Amino acid sequence: MGDEKKQSAYAGRWVARLHGHIIAQGGTPELARRAALSARHKESPEIIYMPFEFSLPPLVNQVRAVLPDQEIYLVGGAVRDMLLGRASHDLDFAVPAKAIPLARRVADALDVAYVTLDEEHDTGRIIHTSEDGTRTYLDFASFRGRTLEEDLRDRDFTINALALDLQQAAILDPLEGAADLRAKRIRACSPTALSADPIRILRAVRQAAAFGFQIEKETREWMRQAVGQLGQVSPERQRDELFKMLDGPKPDASIRALEMLGVLPQLLPELSALKGVVQSPPHVYDVWTHTLAVLQHLDGLLAALDVNYNPDSTNDLYTGLLTLRIGRYREQITKHIDTPLTTDRSARALLLFAALYHDVRKPQTRSVEEGGRIRFFDHEVQGAEVAAERAQALRLSTDELHRLRIVIRNHMRFHFHTSRMDGEGQSPSRRAIYRFFRESGAAGTELILLGLADLRATHGPSLKQETWSAALDVARVLLENYWEKPQETIAPPRLLDGHDLMRALELKPGPAVGEALEAIREAQATGKVSTREEALEFGKHWLEEQHNSS
Repeated sequence: MGDEKKQSAYAGRWVARLHGHIIAQGGTPELARRAALSARHKESPEIIYMPFEFSLPPLVNQVRAVLPDQEIYLVGGAVRDMLLGRASHDLDFAVPAKAIPLARRVADALDVAYVTLDEEHDTGRIIHTSEDGTRTYLDFASFRGRTLEEDLRDRDFTINALALDLQQAAILDPLEGAADLRAKRIRACSPTALSADPIRILRAVRQAAAFGFQIEKETREWMRQAVGQLGQVSPERQRDELFKMLDGPKPDASIRALEMLGVLPQLLPELSALKGVVQSPPHVYDVWTHTLAVLQHLDGLLAALDVNYNPDSTNDLYTGLLTLRIGRYREQITKHIDTPLTTDRSARALLLFAALYHDVRKPQTRSVEEGGRIRFFDHEVQGAEVAAERAQALRLSTDELHRLRIVIRNHMRFHFHTSRMDGEGQSPSRRAIYRFFRESGAAGTELILLGLADLRATHGPSLKQETWSAALDVARVLLENYWEKPQETIAPPRLLDGHDLMRALELKPGPAVGEALEAIREAQATGKVSTREEALEFGKHWLEEQHNSS
């Protein structure tokens, strides 16, 4: 029993055994051999792998079956995730040579899609789509170095410098990455790992948040030293790491970490000016701290309104009221947030990016009135353009730019309705509801979610339950109309078009026709018009009023 316990301590490691006793161990056969020679340099120990139980992803077993005699390794994040018990949809395989033909062979055997990623670096990709539509990417590449160990040592962090020998089902761990996994530690593979590819600075912060790990002190110092080189990284790679960070857990903590490391002036330079910008009550934080609080609360809101939310996971009163008032729209909200504007990035990450930039122009629009009240006139209008410029620099799509502009430009609308509900008990009118969604369209849901997070971050711990309830009532009214009564108040069916209006009222083409049609549509949304005849009569009177007023 004692021997079994001793051996289990080496599970997943290579050991040197002499006369039945383990005398050394290491992450690879060579490391175990070197350790043994340093202690018993005149003897030749047996080098063996101490197995431990783990389950391979089914696709990995299929690759093994197709290439039974091929030297091939599962490497990097997929091995890390396997050891952490996490599912992975990115499987990277390393082979000594001829990766592209091997990838084609596997693709043909599995009858799945194949694409050549990089002919010069001998890299091919297989795309496997499961029955539920989930995609898994299997990348095949030749060793980056002369050997597998060189390949692993040239990677970013030790927890990603792991390999699984598919033939022997044995782990290769030359840099003690498994130990760092157990210690919940992010450690660079070498002093030059960050300067060799500065995007790894963002990746370290993202993975620390994703796994709940700490970045090792020396690695943090190397990150700071490499920050100035971040501008050498393409905007697309910067964007991808940033949006994965926003899409992951604790986005506020990740952005705070970037700020502490000095990354923001390189990555998101407009945000540096937010620090220390004081705001009047009910704001309890400066603009920068407020922005981070908005990210935190928005992340919490989205979790609480997700279809998989566990109500036992929080005892927060405000979250309880949130789920009570608008929890019935979980399915719609989840579907909306899960529907991306581009295949590469989520709508959730874009909303969090909007939250990050929603007050970006407050420093430049700040003014102090008599009596000391601080105002930020037009900060939302100017901020929308600043955010769009940064988004454009990060190569976001046209649809994302459009959505971003709408959300930031209109983010004060929700607060207007909340203020009226809280102060006067006045719910948004049908006209107000129509205009809210006329301006925001599909982005209306984002405006509501951002508005709720913004309110919590504005008041902080001093938020009154009555004010929060008023905001939730506004959110419920808006969402109810958008999802349950769209043809009544949001997008009533057109009763006539421009040609109908011009023909019936003998009008010439011009802007007045479109304006009259919009006035008729608003009248439908407010219940004043319901038939074609009423629409024509309303349009006639509206045009007469416009003519008389001019």
